[in-house]
Amino acid sequence: MSKGTPISPSLMASKPSAAKAADPVDTVDSASAVLGPNRVVEPTEMTGSEAIVRSLEELGVDDVFGLPGGAILPTYDPLMASKINHVLVRHEQGAGHAAQGYAMVTGRVGVCIATSGPGATNLVTAIADAHMDSVPLVAITGQVSSSVIGSDAFQEADIVGITMPITKHSFLVTKAEDIPRTLAEAFHLASTGRPGPVLVDVTKDAQQSKTTFSWPPRIDLPGYRPVTRGHSKQVREAARLIAGASKPVLYVGGGVIKAHASAELLALAEATGAPVVTTLTARGAFPDSHRQHLGMPGMHGSVAAVTALQQADLLITLGARFDDRVTGVLSTFAPNAKVIHADIDPAEISKNRTADVPIVGSVKEILPELTEAVSGLYAKDGAPDITAWWSFLDRLREDYPLGWTEPEDGLLSPERVISRIGELTGPEGVYVAGVGQHQMWAAQFIKYERPHAWLNSAGLGTMGYSVPAAMGAKVGNPDRVVWAIDGDGCFQMTNQELATCALNNIPIKVAVINNSSLGMVRQWQTLFYDGRYSNTDLHTGAETVRIPDFVKLGEAYGCASFRVEREEDIDSVIAQALEINDRPVVIDFVVSPNAMVWPMVPSGVSNDLIQVARNSTPDWEEED
Repeated sequence: MSKGTPISPSLMASKPSAAKAADPVDTVDSASAVLGPNRVVEPTEMTGSEAIVRSLEELGVDDVFGLPGGAILPTYDPLMASKINHVLVRHEQGAGHAAQGYAMVTGRVGVCIATSGPGATNLVTAIADAHMDSVPLVAITGQVSSSVIGSDAFQEADIVGITMPITKHSFLVTKAEDIPRTLAEAFHLASTGRPGPVLVDVTKDAQQSKTTFSWPPRIDLPGYRPVTRGHSKQVREAARLIAGASKPVLYVGGGVIKAHASAELLALAEATGAPVVTTLTARGAFPDSHRQHLGMPGMHGSVAAVTALQQADLLITLGARFDDRVTGVLSTFAPNAKVIHADIDPAEISKNRTADVPIVGSVKEILPELTEAVSGLYAKDGAPDITAWWSFLDRLREDYPLGWTEPEDGLLSPERVISRIGELTGPEGVYVAGVGQHQMWAAQFIKYERPHAWLNSAGLGTMGYSVPAAMGAKVGNPDRVVWAIDGDGCFQMTNQELATCALNNIPIKVAVINNSSLGMVRQWQTLFYDGRYSNTDLHTGAETVRIPDFVKLGEAYGCASFRVEREEDIDSVIAQALEINDRPVVIDFVVSPNAMVWPMVPSGVSNDLIQVARNSTPDWEEED
């Protein structure tokens, strides 16, 4: 369904392509995926609040993140006696991001709870973030009593209206008897089709009223039937294009991770021998160590990945949306390529780039069928010769590898710090980035070998995402090492959740990449504003007075805290952090403010003008 468009459930039918209409439509069963098999609860009288908690239990929820207030207070009373683990956050935005992190590592729906008015509006950023990055999330908010809605009552806000453009759907519940069905529908909407956030706003009187609770409820979402199986004719046509391509590229987006289709992607890639690029949200969908992987495309992608897309004659686009950070100037993107586009959301296909072969459905189901079809054509007619294509790309990989220049000011290289975190922790760790330079360096210099190891705010670009999202990831996957790789600007937006981590035994590790500035903004000021650094100096780094002192701040929050200013101390402090598992860890890495993210495609120009350093573009010639 189209993002940014408020749609009621009755209008949320997946639009079939013209070629889809003739085929039987495979859709998700409207109840089984959410309600589970043969789970029956006999009718029992309880309050609406008790029905909220009981519904969450029946939906299999183990953990929720929230903060109580007046309009949601009736629900917090029965929650106290529930088996559900409630994590009390210090800010509702933290609850939302934590629920995102939880969902992204577990594949389950993340749940956050807030009260009305400012409690609900504090969730908006996280809801919008989940919407942009297709994260399954259910946000439950309290609302003033139905009798005073519209009267500007205390802490009243129309959160349903506010969130309609940034959710798959927003519900207002004014009757206790509607609670079980609404929550079941919310979980179904959030977790099926293209995942996304759903808001359930429950008035205070609905929470306090008595109702007869029974389970399972009947889910009733007329018209909502996500298509999962791709049209077989379109799959065969896609296979025909692949068999005839001499410069194909597998353009892999975050939808592959959301569909849990990494194994299927690997099978197709190895069957075709085509190069693979993984976008910012798809890092880990295909192993970095695999020979066919060219890296990340886009504004700060590798030269090989960016150029492969530009020079391709066929883009095999899987769960990607032709985002502007990947395409650059859209009219100049991959000008000679035909496009296969497979996506669960029909609204994404041909939205930005016209697809020659559109395939609506889940890549989890499409990829095996496509692999089989391609293999059949290869067996019959032979595989296309793409050796010249690989020779060209291999030269690019050899001539323009990712790397960095050591700072001249004597401060740490942020790229070195981040790469050592990845090397010493290994591919089984979880890495959660904030937004900015450190996000790009973490995407570039940590090696991702598996899905669900890399979390970041991609579409919305939310500063402050890292610490609470890492907190949620650690709750969802407590046996893995979880790093929050943050900038000093991002860290100051949500570091209060370190208190939540310390008090709830959530031992995340925070690496503050402290360049004492808003680094990415400063980079743009250096490159495009003649070095006029308007309001980007944060005074947190190498100055005599550090405001704040991150080591003291971490200690105040009950964290083991360190500062690293010398290259020879990087490894030893990271090793110490990896040994500490009884409390959170904060490391203040004081890095150079002059480090920049390269490569870079400047805004507003073609990807052909990618720069590997300031005023330096690759010197390459296209292969014959």
